Parts: sequence; C-alpha cells; structure tokens
Amino acid sequence: MIFSSIIFLFHFLPFTLAAYYIAPPRAKNTVLFVCSLVFYCWGEVRFFPVMLTLILINYLCGLAIAHFEGRPGMRRLFLALALVGSLGMLFYFKYANFVLESANALLGTSFAPIEGISVLPLGISFYTFQTLSYTIDVYRHDVASEKNIIDFGAYVVMFPQLIAGPIVKYRDVAAQLHVYKHRYNIAQIEEGMTIFTFGLAKKVLLADAVGALWTDIIGVADDASVTFVGLANASTGLVWLGILAYSFQLYFDFSGYSMMAIGMGKMMGFEFPQNFNYPYISASITEFWRRWHMTLSSWFREYVYIPLGGNRKGLRRQIFNLFIVELLTGIWHGANWNFICWGLYYFVLLAAEKLFLLKHLQKGRVWPHLYTLFFVVVGWAMFVGNDPGVQFGLLFQKLFTPSAGVSALYFLRNYGVLLAVSFVCCTPLIEKIWDVLRRRSWSRVLTVGALLVVSTAYVVGSTNSPFLYFNF
Repeated sequence: MIFSSIIFLFHFLPFTLAAYYIAPPRAKNTVLFVCSLVFYCWGEVRFFPVMLTLILINYLCGLAIAHFEGRPGMRRLFLALALVGSLGMLFYFKYANFVLESANALLGTSFAPIEGISVLPLGISFYTFQTLSYTIDVYRHDVASEKNIIDFGAYVVMFPQLIAGPIVKYRDVAAQLHVYKHRYNIAQIEEGMTIFTFGLAKKVLLADAVGALWTDIIGVADDASVTFVGLANASTGLVWLGILAYSFQLYFDFSGYSMMAIGMGKMMGFEFPQNFNYPYISASITEFWRRWHMTLSSWFREYVYIPLGGNRKGLRRQIFNLFIVELLTGIWHGANWNFICWGLYYFVLLAAEKLFLLKHLQKGRVWPHLYTLFFVVVGWAMFVGNDPGVQFGLLFQKLFTPSAGVSALYFLRNYGVLLAVSFVCCTPLIEKIWDVLRRRSWSRVLTVGALLVVSTAYVVGSTNSPFLYFNF
C-alpha cells in the first residue's frame, strides 16, 4: 500500500485517522500500533515475523540494558545482542545473496543463492536504523527504556515513516508517545493536511510526470506495446536530459514521501524531523549532504562518524572516518556494486573538499552551484546504473563520449515546461510564493484545495507508481 494510491487515500487513511481521533487517550497508541501493523502486512504479511522479532529484540535488550545499570559488562552484552540481531537480519535479507554472488564472481566459487529472500522486506533499512538508535540511546543514557511494548511497537511501526523515512529517533517522539491528552490540536491537523497535500503533489504531479521522460529513454514499462527510445539509441544530449529528469524525479519522489509522512505525523500529534532542505541549491558537496536525506546523514554522523572520532583526532583520521561513513552510506542504499561505487564517489568528492577545495568554493558565487549540480547529477547516473533498462557502462559511455542518436529536441518540446517548473520547485522561490498565499485564508484554502483535487484526479486516472526509496 503506497501513499499515492486510491486504497490508501480513500480507505486506509480516513479510517485510521477516524479511529485514532475517537479512541480514548490511553488507547491512541494501541490504535496506531494496530493500524500500522495492518499497513505493513497489507503487502508484506509474510515478513510480519521479521518485524515482530526486531521489535522484541530491541525492546527486551533496552529493558535489560536499563536493568543492569552499574554492570557495564552486562550492558555491553545486551547492546551487542541488539546490534547483532538487528544488523544480522538486515544483512541476511538485503546482503547475503549479494555477498554470495560477489564471492562466486571474484573467487570462482559456486555458492547457491539463498531461496526465499529475493524480495526485500519493505523499509527494513529504515526501521532497523530506528530501532538501533533506540537501543544505543538507552545504552548511552540519552533516553529511558520503554516499559510499555505497545508504545514501543507504535514507535517502530508508525505507518507514516515506516517504509521510507524520515528516520525518526526514539527521542524525537518519546515525549509525544506519552502525552495521552491534548496530543494534537486543530491548527496542527490543518498544518499536517497542508504538508501532506504538498507532498502528494510533489509525488504525482512532478515526480511521476518528469520521471516519464527517463522511462521514455530507457524503455521500461508494463505495457509492451509502447515504444521507447532505448539507451543504446539515444544521443548524448538526450541521455543528459534523461539523467537530469531522473534527478528531479528522485528528489520530488523522496522529498514528497517525506512531506507526506511529516504531514501525517502532525495530524496525529507527532513532530518528525525535516528530511530535505532544497539540496539542489547547494554550493558544495559538503552542503549537499547537509540538505539531502538529512535524517540518514544525521544518523551516520551521530552513531558512526562521531564514535569513530569525528574530526577530533587529526585530518588523517577524519578522512578515514569519512571513508567509513560514505562506504556504509553506499552499502545502506543497496546490495550492488553501483551503490558501493556511488558511496566511494562521494567520499572522494568530500575528501577533496575537506583537503583543499572547500575554501575556494566558499569564495565563488555561481560556479560552486554549477560544480555541485554537475557532480550530483553524475552521481545519480551511478546510482541508477543497475536499474532495469540501464547498463552502467553504456550509460557512462553515452554521457561522456559524444554520440549520435535520437535527439533531445523532441523531448524538450514535450517536457520543457515541466522541467522548468521542476527547476523552480527545487528552489526556495516556491516557498516564498506559498508564504504570500498563506497570509489570507481564502488563498491558502484555495491553493491547498486545488492541489489536492488535481493530485487526487491524477491518482484516480493513473496506475500506482511506487516510491523509489521503497527499494531501500
């Protein structure tokens, strides 16, 4: 079940919100927990035991860590059990077959793939990191252990952010989970509905629309009667146009999901952290990673980079710590070599900025933005290099070796306006326009209502388009 589907918008969400609002204060977390389990099991019921096991491991280990206060050895033991249990399940489902395939390719072995794990449990990378943040924070005394398993389960499987983030740390919502009366108000619900509507519009009006350009080029669709260009037949100009469209699609798709999650959280009285802050206006790669998928960057910084020493142990150690973080960032995104290359690619760029480039970028005005956008778009080409219809080598050959083929002009005529609108919506200008519109109640209601009606019409009139980050 995806947010931009008829069954979610017209059935699941209204029913869940109604049940949540009319439930007695003490029962709200139970309603949230049960409805979130229904949401998760709707398309992934066979992975319910995985979710339940992950909840129990971290819940029991959190209690044990708190119970053995004053006994460091036992506390470390239960922290290790939580880490091994949680990361072990993530490794088994997401990386085990990749490791076996890589070993066969590199060493000439003949390990058979593990049967039954070809489909990844939805959102496992996100909720694994969330549960780990809880157990680590309990160990560090940053939060108290959760005694009520329903409340803890509601945090883990909270449906708005369950599948694709933002990654919500337990301490972000712990206080709200234990506010039983007056958890939300009318103003909060209105703000949540507005944010949700903008996120839905980002997904169906921008991401799906501009993503069709990339689909037209690579030639992947459910309808075999539709003709496509095919990557091999595209000119260099068209491939660059397609990668630019994919860059817009990925941003609007993922940030749209995050906005919808944040909006639904507000409707229920929870404040989820911001996940995007106009990353494409960045003037350095360093700034880009402060603006893109901010909750993931924050997680790695807090639980990996700083514990390794951060920037406190000299430049060499800082660069090494950066290497570990970027390598893990690539691995986290997917079990394939293109994601590992993507992570190392960003390590090289970030290391270059740390060593010498950043001081020059800070002096520039226009060229730092062009530099950042160019390398980010090239990075997305690496990111998408293993998708169906895309051959990694052919894609980069087309990008950097001028070649003839189907021209970009036809697609510019069809998608030019949409690309221009997408560009504007990647900048703070769109927020400034909204700030003007929201000052008067009639223009605020009219804008949100129009976006909701048009977005809903697109949902009804089109097939479901899953969020791209569901794969991670």
